[in-house]
Amino acid sequence: MKKFAIVLSGCGVYDGAEIHESVTAMLAVCRKGHIYQVFAPDIPQHHVVNHLTGEEMPEMRNVLVESARIARGQIKDLSTFDASQYDILLFAGGFGVAKNMSDFSFKGENYTVNAQALQAIKSMHRAGKPIGAMCVSPVLLADAIENVELTLGERCGASEAAEKHGAKHQVTTHSEVTVDRKNKVATTPCYMLDATIAQVADGAENIVDALLKLI
Repeated sequence: MKKFAIVLSGCGVYDGAEIHESVTAMLAVCRKGHIYQVFAPDIPQHHVVNHLTGEEMPEMRNVLVESARIARGQIKDLSTFDASQYDILLFAGGFGVAKNMSDFSFKGENYTVNAQALQAIKSMHRAGKPIGAMCVSPVLLADAIENVELTLGERCGASEAAEKHGAKHQVTTHSEVTVDRKNKVATTPCYMLDATIAQVADGAENIVDALLKLI
């Protein structure tokens, strides 16, 4: 039985973690007989978006507190992450990756990554353990791992920014996984494409399979 660390960036596609991606990743891990622990950074969200209207709301929320909604309260502060305690690290997508876990949404190719996320990625990479990223979250890996091979689906602003950070981008379609065996990294596009929840679930299952094969 392997132990996954799944990292979220809030709750909701427009200002946090993408819920479908988060839940299907957890489900894929469990269905394959493994276990997971959810993490998120204890930081303020950049902003809060009304998911019905798409408009910004005049309030403040916390990334860890919001992520706890998806984790049903079973969540840990990302600052406590210890690579020696986990076999695989997996990031869900959503705009929270680009707004809370990094500033990609605001700075484009000049983005930087949250220090806790960067430390988690680098510590797992140094330990030679597999790292996965769904949707837009491969941009985090591009900044943390030199010359990493990854996918963000089609060519887009995110793929170009990742390449500016030294990544090698591969074009993929629904449910496909790009595997960088040298760096033990697996990525899949999910909602970077015009996907259905079924296609996202397939991608989650495929990336979990790919990560397990990298151990």
